[in-house]
Amino acid sequence: MLTHLYIKNYALIDLLEMDFQKGFSVITGETGAGKSIILGAISLILGQRAEQRIIKNTDDKCIIEAWFTLDNSGLEHFFKEHDIDYDSKECILRRELTASGKSRAFINDIPVPLSVMKYVSEKLVDIHSQHQNLLLQKEDFQLMVVDVMADNGELISEYRNQYEQLLSKRNMLDEKRALIEQNRNEEDFIRFRYQELADAHLCDGEQEELEREQNTLEHAEDIKSALCDTDKFLNNDECGIVPQAKRAVSILRQIENVYPSVTTMADRLESVYIELKDLALEVCSMTEDIEYDPRRLETITARLDTLYTLLSKFKVNDVKELISVKDSLEERLQAMDNSDEDIAILVKEVEDSEKACMVLAHKLSERRRKASVEIERQILQSLVPLGIPHARFNIEFKSKELADNGIDKVQYLFSANSSSPLSHIANVASGGEVARVMLSLKAMISKAVSQPTIIFDEIDTGVSGKIASSMAAMMRDMGNHDRQVISITHLPQIAAMGAVHYKVYKEEKDNITTTHLVKLNDDDRVKEIANMLSGDNITEAAINNAKELLK
Repeated sequence: MLTHLYIKNYALIDLLEMDFQKGFSVITGETGAGKSIILGAISLILGQRAEQRIIKNTDDKCIIEAWFTLDNSGLEHFFKEHDIDYDSKECILRRELTASGKSRAFINDIPVPLSVMKYVSEKLVDIHSQHQNLLLQKEDFQLMVVDVMADNGELISEYRNQYEQLLSKRNMLDEKRALIEQNRNEEDFIRFRYQELADAHLCDGEQEELEREQNTLEHAEDIKSALCDTDKFLNNDECGIVPQAKRAVSILRQIENVYPSVTTMADRLESVYIELKDLALEVCSMTEDIEYDPRRLETITARLDTLYTLLSKFKVNDVKELISVKDSLEERLQAMDNSDEDIAILVKEVEDSEKACMVLAHKLSERRRKASVEIERQILQSLVPLGIPHARFNIEFKSKELADNGIDKVQYLFSANSSSPLSHIANVASGGEVARVMLSLKAMISKAVSQPTIIFDEIDTGVSGKIASSMAAMMRDMGNHDRQVISITHLPQIAAMGAVHYKVYKEEKDNITTTHLVKLNDDDRVKEIANMLSGDNITEAAINNAKELLK
């Protein structure tokens, strides 16, 4: 329920604060006084797009805050899921707008995406304005009303989950068929490319190894010459490093008994000798291994030419990527070979999913048709005191292909009297009749959902007198069921029925116009309703009439 509203620097409003109560309240004011401005500010809390021009003073930011109680809102889990502090007794929704176009949304001082605020606020407030009467022409709205009255929420959620699975499986089947068709069109080319790579007997790392061997063979003479020279430096009997080191170790060992200080040196030199001896053996072995082999070089060059050609042809960087291409082509060929089996599996999955959808869709349809009987009864019953006692109202069902809302296409058929044929409500109902039907629908829906606050914006357009009183009685009855109903009205019959009366007025000072909202006391309320009855020239009769209405 809306308990408090704070508006700062919005349109014609400098600062506005007002408390609200549960039950039926009314807001009145002259045309152009700013009722729509206040409603526009509340709409920003509902997630409506903000426009820079609504900021009154561009040197300051615009702030709209609305306080709500959350009893029976069912939002506790949503708040926890989005890490928002939850207090059932107080919830503050705030929008802040700047002249630069920046907009921020907060719930209980926690910054949130506007989509989150929109979700929360739509659970708390329903604003019904005149243009919403056009919803009555839309099939989605008509079906939504039926689903609400049939309490189909959980079943619709289950159906939509199943329907999304069906769409996913259909997409998979379509993509598989498209891929198979594409593969079949390119089958010869795919097989040729695959065979070319398969015949190459590719091996990861082969290219690098061959390039190293090629480099060695191309420089075999230089390498062998260098190794031979090194072997001579190491192993020459007279001046080679290895035998000289051995002799040095032997000489030191001869004096270590008389001069122990050389023992460590002899040990170190002996280690060097052993290492040099190992190196000499490796050099000798490598020298014997290096042989120039022109045939082997020719074979390696030819193999590398093959690999380089394939790398260039398939536009990849190395043999590993070539192997990946080959594997991918092989998978496509296997998919072609198994295509009939794969398609059969997917077709079966689609059929099973369609059957599951149809089972749920028929359950929905059955519940909708059953609920439609009660809807028709309640609407006709509500229209009697609203001045359409002989109305006929029927919900027509037609079948359609599976869609996200089932297999039902509904149409509201209406006739304002018993002699005229039923026809689509948009074609036969006047503006006043549509408003009364919408009010009846809203009153009916309000009893089936937990939305605590409903704001009617001049829903009384096109009606007057006794009918207006009946509409007011219906809204008051809605407010009596632990709900808050606020009606913005220009009719005294409706204004008099409210438990609380607010007035919107404009004030001009220093060539600056501002909008204000005040709560009327009993005396001011009599004057306001008298003014609505007779205009600015309030007569004694209008005063008495106003008092009579307030009784």
